[in-house]
Amino acid sequence: MTADSAPTLTVGGSDAELSKQLDKALTAFSEAATGTAYGDSFSVKVTDEAGELVGGLTAWTWGGLCGISMLWVREDSRKDGWGSKILHAAEAEAVRRGCDRVAVSSFTFQAPGFYQRHGYVETGRMLGIPDGHEDVHMFKRLTA
Repeated sequence: MTADSAPTLTVGGSDAELSKQLDKALTAFSEAATGTAYGDSFSVKVTDEAGELVGGLTAWTWGGLCGISMLWVREDSRKDGWGSKILHAAEAEAVRRGCDRVAVSSFTFQAPGFYQRHGYVETGRMLGIPDGHEDVHMFKRLTA
């Protein structure tokens, strides 16, 4: 930037390149500040005989923590135990990657009870999101 030019502020829709740049910059900052290298993302996926998605999970690891980003099971398969199987597989993978704890959030209209039945404890709530619901934050210690 030269002395004659001013920064430009732009507001827009989703920006994959911006997300990539911010992730890179924040990762570098966090690693320098903590001395702890970022882990990596991983997933767990279940497909049926036709190759259609039954359910899955995405997560990340850093500093001994596994963060579950998303877990979803198709409605017609929710009573078949796939949520539990996916969660257990993710927890085992987290331990394999050196994690000793895991965190997740789930809206009150989603599945906080599911996580609590699997040993997660509530650590806080974001109130009124969306409109009368709450975002429940949970945590669990993992054992090898």
